Amino acid sequence: MDLNRDLEKIELQESELILSKFDFEIAWQIGTRLHDLGIARRFPIVIDVRYFGQPLFYSALPGSVPDNAEWIRRKSNTVARFHRSSYGVGLMLQQAGTTLFDRYALPSTDYASHGGAFPVKVKDAGVIGSIGVSGLPQRDDHELVVEALCLILNRDHASLALPKD
Repeated sequence: MDLNRDLEKIELQESELILSKFDFEIAWQIGTRLHDLGIARRFPIVIDVRYFGQPLFYSALPGSVPDNAEWIRRKSNTVARFHRSSYGVGLMLQQAGTTLFDRYALPSTDYASHGGAFPVKVKDAGVIGSIGVSGLPQRDDHELVVEALCLILNRDHASLALPKD
């Protein structure tokens, strides 16, 4: 994996995957799309779509475990704090050779800089929530969220996907 290349692509994803609005219905559509992808691919994932502080969609698919919900909570806290994807934050910290605790004094009991939570960014409003997936390797969690957002926004996923290693 080329760290710089992935960070550049994540910045592009975060700048391009912007919703014109976000409400309960759109949260449901995103969550349902992730649910359908997970079922079709037999992914053992948990899905969480939320305004910061308010869950709007939650689903645990077969094979997922209770710890997946905890990972989403911690990754979503990272999105809320930095308004960036948890994977982007994690790669940035990896590049700098540091951790959330060392750099920001954020405890690992409440924050995780692993892939899988992506900011819900609304045009003219900014980041107001997160979309989280947990249960796959972190890069795959991140990419599944990006794929679902591309489908919802009618964007070409191939042009925004992280490069294959």
